[in-house]
Amino acid sequence: MNLYLWLVIISMVCAGLQFEPLSSAAAWQLSAIQHGQWWRILTGNFTHTNFAHLAMNLAGLWLISYIFKPTVRLLLSALVLISLWVGIALLMTDMSSYVGLSGTLHGLFACFALQEARQGRRSSWLLVAGVLAKVIWEQCYGSSLGTEALIQARVATEAHLAGVLGGLLLAMVNQRQCPSITE
Repeated sequence: MNLYLWLVIISMVCAGLQFEPLSSAAAWQLSAIQHGQWWRILTGNFTHTNFAHLAMNLAGLWLISYIFKPTVRLLLSALVLISLWVGIALLMTDMSSYVGLSGTLHGLFACFALQEARQGRRSSWLLVAGVLAKVIWEQCYGSSLGTEALIQARVATEAHLAGVLGGLLLAMVNQRQCPSITE
């Protein structure tokens, strides 16, 4: 299947997870995870606070896929691995709940940008620096209040940091299996 068909499937799954009882069963909830509901580590990334939050995150996923044009295998494997990384990393924070794909999106962007940079596209180093600067800014000064109002929740900057770190790590360990920027 082609990349855009998979993006439609992922978008439909995320949209479906907006509705009860699926959204409650899929959200990253610390207490539920501690009581054995481990799937929430992954599925929490695909649920959202509202449809504006969902639309922003899906637009980000489609834009990242359009810009970097990963293979289907690379997109799906990176999506799952970075989502798991974010879900596990949040266990080490003081967060009790989390929903949204933004941590994973930060990781995908960082991963694909670093892959391109390491394959010789020097301008991609600016993308790597940009996503690092954004995450550092958020850690120091917080996120946009406008975004928080739109998604009706606090922006989980911890997830953004975890995503970027996971994406960079994935790009470094997975370099041999990634397509070249000319493919």
